[in-house]
Amino acid sequence: MSVHKQAKRITTQVLAEMKANGERIAMLTAYDYSMATIVDLAGVDIILVGDSASNVMAGHETTLPITLDQMIYHASSVVRAAKRALVVVDMPFGTYQGNSKEALKSAIRIMKESGGHAVKLEGGHEIRESVERILSAGIPVMGHLGLTPQSIYKFGTYTVRAKEEMEAEQLRKDAKLLDEIGCFAVVFEKIPAGLAGEISKSIHCPTIGIGAGGACDGQVLVLHDMLGITQEFSPRFLRRYGNMGEQMLSSIDQYVKDVRSRDFPNQDEQY
Repeated sequence: MSVHKQAKRITTQVLAEMKANGERIAMLTAYDYSMATIVDLAGVDIILVGDSASNVMAGHETTLPITLDQMIYHASSVVRAAKRALVVVDMPFGTYQGNSKEALKSAIRIMKESGGHAVKLEGGHEIRESVERILSAGIPVMGHLGLTPQSIYKFGTYTVRAKEEMEAEQLRKDAKLLDEIGCFAVVFEKIPAGLAGEISKSIHCPTIGIGAGGACDGQVLVLHDMLGITQEFSPRFLRRYGNMGEQMLSSIDQYVKDVRSRDFPNQDEQY
């Protein structure tokens, strides 16, 4: 355990100072109390309650099916665990696109019912009105550009974004826009490292990369992927820091054997 329980709470202001001082920001996902407790104790700066819960917790193929109620449930579990980290909650598909009043209503529900500290929205100029309306209510917003998984059916593929100059230029404009209207950070997902580095230098708010190279101000991974609990997902940007899937399988396998052979419980394990 690398962080003392009384460590100072990370705020959007702290993140801005970290960028200014050249300190890297560590961000990870979490979706439940037990895992979030460990992530928080390890000293992660931002816990993202990601709509990736749709994949890793619920087994859906995409992030689209998860509902606002489900995101609030996951987020409130994480908030109860996080003593230090800033908790950012993904606004799920359909709760902010195309309707800024609906966006504000959804963001307020997340903040009031989960106790989260900020929300994250995917997109640039096309969601400007929603972002501005949420910000006007005093709710911190994290942006998300590049590969935006909620738009998977539009893209039709999970390949690297912004390789062509036209798309790269739009991404530059969108990042500048999100920075100028007041987002406290922007996630870059699966874009060329050079482009991510160039934009990171040119905007004021911190940038968090996932498959966007080492020049971003911080990095994020999905917890279950980096711990090796999920095995089927192996993009180039993923570093596995553990093989917990196999460890868990072997532990449970041993338990089943011990129950069947009547080895568990033994004399010392009963009253």
